[in-house]
Amino acid sequence: MTMEKGSMQSNLDCFLNCTTPLVPSQFLAKSEIRNLNRLWHPWEREKVEYFKLADLWNCFDEWSAYGAGIPIRLDTGETLVQYYVPYLSAIQIFTSTSPANFLREEAESVCEMRDSFSDSLSEESENEKLSRWDGCSSEEGVVEQDSLSRTNDRLGYLYFQYFERCTPYGRVPLMDKINGFAERYPGLMSLRSVDLSPASWMAVAWYPIYHIPMGRTIKDLLTCFLTFHTLSSSFQDMDLEDDMENCSRKRKEGENISLPPFGLATYKMQGDVWISDRSGRDQERLMSLFSVADSWLKQLGVQHHDFNYMSIRRG
Repeated sequence: MTMEKGSMQSNLDCFLNCTTPLVPSQFLAKSEIRNLNRLWHPWEREKVEYFKLADLWNCFDEWSAYGAGIPIRLDTGETLVQYYVPYLSAIQIFTSTSPANFLREEAESVCEMRDSFSDSLSEESENEKLSRWDGCSSEEGVVEQDSLSRTNDRLGYLYFQYFERCTPYGRVPLMDKINGFAERYPGLMSLRSVDLSPASWMAVAWYPIYHIPMGRTIKDLLTCFLTFHTLSSSFQDMDLEDDMENCSRKRKEGENISLPPFGLATYKMQGDVWISDRSGRDQERLMSLFSVADSWLKQLGVQHHDFNYMSIRRG
């Protein structure tokens, strides 16, 4: 397999493009536009586009099952396709509705179908509802309700958060993880990007599984990636990917909404497979995306286990 001569994408470009979710867009009803939080959506618009979280997770369905294929150009001019499986590394969802009200509404909406679940919700305290995690998740990610109430105008109310701490071998693919959480937190499927504050985000860990054609051992193909994505419509029209060489035009109204990484960290990056751009641009982008991710986590005041691990072991 050989790379097309006209291709100007570096291997890093290919990875970022191939792992960027493209989510179907919808238009918000005009009657709802006036009800948007003006701190989060200060612009006056006749039309507002958004996406549903359920549609975002669907983008990861096939990737979770078979891996996302990344075409990689080798120094010999040949190419192979490396497959990466996505895993949920971290997520925080902030909304304009307080956790107690949100959980109460959800409990009421599913009480006929899941009486036992509703009963268990009513027996828990508010902080217990906020801090229910799977066995491998990070207790460091729990945020006290008192601190949230003081910052809800800016951040919103924390609806859901998760920080993975399991080893890669103990994790399940992103789609399976989300489906499991959605049984307890239906908002993970029903919420829309316009419902979320600018502080809402997620990080996806990408681990390599195999490459085609097989038979060659290339150390740099063992590289793992951690991509950071915003979930709020507040950043929807910001040109996060303007510096990508393949972005030659603006997104047209009604087209799929792209969620390119605003931050990035790597692990086991050796050799120059992922820094194939001779001008040094790939290295600059890696450093810039890492710095943005670091700043983002510091602003939110959270400890992200995967990011901390990769930061210590960069390279």
